[in-house]
Amino acid sequence: MEMGLTAETLSEVKAICSLDSLRCHPADEAPDTDVVPPHPTLKTLIQRKRKQDYSDNLKVNKIGRRDLYADELERLTVGRKAEEAVNMVPEGEIILSINIYYPAIFERFKYVRPHMTLMMTGSHSLADLRDAICCVSDLQVCGEFSNTPDMAPDFISKDLYKSAFFFLEGVFYSDMRFPECQDISMTTLEWAKSHNFPSYKQARMEDVLFTDLKVKVGFPYLYCHQGDCEHLIIITDVRLAHGSDCLDRKLYPLLTHKHRVTTRRWLTTNDNFAPSDPCLFCDKCFRMLHYDDQGNKLGDFLAYPYVDPGAFN
Repeated sequence: MEMGLTAETLSEVKAICSLDSLRCHPADEAPDTDVVPPHPTLKTLIQRKRKQDYSDNLKVNKIGRRDLYADELERLTVGRKAEEAVNMVPEGEIILSINIYYPAIFERFKYVRPHMTLMMTGSHSLADLRDAICCVSDLQVCGEFSNTPDMAPDFISKDLYKSAFFFLEGVFYSDMRFPECQDISMTTLEWAKSHNFPSYKQARMEDVLFTDLKVKVGFPYLYCHQGDCEHLIIITDVRLAHGSDCLDRKLYPLLTHKHRVTTRRWLTTNDNFAPSDPCLFCDKCFRMLHYDDQGNKLGDFLAYPYVDPGAFN
């Protein structure tokens, strides 16, 4: 041969320099330029593979603590059975998942998040839902407690102001179980009537079961208590009970999620230890600054339990 190459060497050079050697995929398959082959031989693909593997190693495949424990309360009761047959959730019972949101203080906060999630059965009344909702405005305590900060109050706002209502699908469901209850929806009804709005219906929440309602899943409804503390109520799921649900009727309404907020709990006045008058303290700082190790009051100041609006939203 003119180049002095043997037939064997020529065949090897031909195979190495062939266009087929540049192919990284079978001839009958269209290449996907976004996918790097597992064992590339081309230098450019080797570099891309290294960068791709490095980027994949930077991703941490784990969830946050909040997401990890978000359904912890629900998992504690999964599949739980009642000890007595009479307390078993019957077959065909309806289970509702309900989100209760913080009241929105629009001047200060821009976002709204669920405060708690409850699971209710169809045989529960709206009054049962009202009793299961926990709000810091219901826990308001009136009075001065600087001398006895650990004393249990005689009453909280929920014991004194028991009026409340739900507004669902054009109907006001008022709580009228107690003699001191007032129909606080009348203010809204009278305003609506004076402004030529359509007439709304009224009913007692204690007389209405969830099975009696016609509601929309995912639609925002209203719960109002303590005069003007308003919560969004959203029913997120409606289904039949199954074997993996908590089947102990006594545990319902079942709390499956509750958001916790650390807030300021005390407001002080005439306080020489405080930088301003009045001044707000969380419970820990309040006690460390104003009491000794034996719990004795230091100085002359007045202290009032405080409901932090930040806890609302």
